[in-house]
Amino acid sequence: MLQKLPIGIQTFSQIREDNYIYIDKTKEAYELITNYKYAFLSRPRRFGKSLFLDTLRNIFEGKKEFFEGLYIYDKWDWSKKYPVIKISWGGKLRTIEDLEQKLRETLLDNQKRLGIECENDISLPICFERLIKEAYSKYKQRVVVLIDEYDKPILDVIEDINQAREHREYIKGLYSILKESDEYLQFAFLTGVSKFSKASIFSGLNMLTDISLDEEYGNICGYTQNDLEICFKEYLNNIDLERVKQWYNGYYFLKDKIYNPFDILQLFAKKGKFKNYWFSTGTPTFLIKLIEQNNYFLPKLSSLRVGEELLDSFDIDNIKLEVILYQSGYLTIDEAFQTRRGMEYKVKLPNEEVKISFFDYVIDYLTNQQSDRLTYQDNLYDALANGNLEEFKDTLINLFASIPYNNYTNNKIYEYEGFYASVVYSYLQSLGLDIIGEDVTNLGRIDLTLFIEDKLYIIEFKVADEGEGRREKVEESEKLKVENESSNSALKQIKEKRYYQKYQKPETNNQKLTNTPITSNQSTIYLIGIEFCKSAKNICSFAWEEV
Repeated sequence: MLQKLPIGIQTFSQIREDNYIYIDKTKEAYELITNYKYAFLSRPRRFGKSLFLDTLRNIFEGKKEFFEGLYIYDKWDWSKKYPVIKISWGGKLRTIEDLEQKLRETLLDNQKRLGIECENDISLPICFERLIKEAYSKYKQRVVVLIDEYDKPILDVIEDINQAREHREYIKGLYSILKESDEYLQFAFLTGVSKFSKASIFSGLNMLTDISLDEEYGNICGYTQNDLEICFKEYLNNIDLERVKQWYNGYYFLKDKIYNPFDILQLFAKKGKFKNYWFSTGTPTFLIKLIEQNNYFLPKLSSLRVGEELLDSFDIDNIKLEVILYQSGYLTIDEAFQTRRGMEYKVKLPNEEVKISFFDYVIDYLTNQQSDRLTYQDNLYDALANGNLEEFKDTLINLFASIPYNNYTNNKIYEYEGFYASVVYSYLQSLGLDIIGEDVTNLGRIDLTLFIEDKLYIIEFKVADEGEGRREKVEESEKLKVENESSNSALKQIKEKRYYQKYQKPETNNQKLTNTPITSNQSTIYLIGIEFCKSAKNICSFAWEEV
């Protein structure tokens, strides 16, 4: 009989008592609680943070019987039992009243478990402080405080800046009690999706150590490849491990590449059916609004290099798309670099699930083409796989022609030049292809480099000024006429700057190569220049050559 999958179970004792599969994270737990007094961990949603927090609770409460066979079993002093206060921000948190009601329920649960009562007439933050001091006095041991989803009160209303600020000030005052209670505390640990800037929330918690990007704790949540192949071995029959890796692996927090546990458990529960399990549990509506507000050039997402300050903090009053994409799990670290100024990181889309699902969502928002999207995706893939550039061109033209006119009139995103390239890029990413955006050469940046089977495509985009539109005005019933001419400035730029040289075989290329590796199985290179006209809201010049 197969060992049970712990789907949706965040209670450590239940997993151990009922013989669910458990990936041993007690080595990380042991190192954490013996080396730090105050710590913070940021990980994307559904990554196992709540289970890890409950594991810590059981350790501090001395529940030795649940840890037999685990790393920590013979290393921890189980004779010491600490009072634990646990705060979790589940449920709907749209108003300050919602926050207060949830906090009141949480504090009441802690009071019952610890056998301590707060007076009814004191404020909730004061009750929190009183709980810490009285637990210390009653149990003659310092207190452990565990706060799960510390940032949920803000993230639930992040689209409403004023409400988010109000929630921020409320929880900032609550968390500041930890610093005031230092002498009564043994350990405090906060987890969340986002790392807010110290100025916004953690100004009173400068003693807090962020372990989110400490290599030692890189695998503190999530499953490694080794975990998958050993602990879930019985579930791997007739499942393509390489496809599992492509679809769900790829998250990297400076130790091993890891899987989101939610995806793996759902995959095995559904008998190996590949779907967007994690993505479907939360829609990135706010991210799409950020793209719209900032006229974001989406091809940048496939080749971003950022400083540590960008990944280190999140600020309500200065929201950066890259930061929230990374912290919410739509981007992950690809490589880390030590520079004179500190650490820098190359970030990327983590896997096929995120790549396909996120850009399907973007496409539906940008183009309102839900009913036709699959047809365009199939046609684009077939055209590129077969090297049929005329079919590729015709599909793109039809795609833009099908965007409802009221989309342009009701949404300012269509006014910025990057919109057209972003739509093409989103479609190509939704195909699950290997793409480099803003691909660096020694003479400039390629807008898009695309790999499919034995073919490589180098694509450059241009947008013609209103006075330069060259596409003829035709009736809707007529076939769109698009020029394919030598004056195409996008193709001309590719050729003049010889962007293709970095991907030619070494014996034909004496140019010093950049740090992007040559893909040796690409036997054919296509150069494509695409020019858009804002007045026509479509392609007005499409030119290509084969190298």
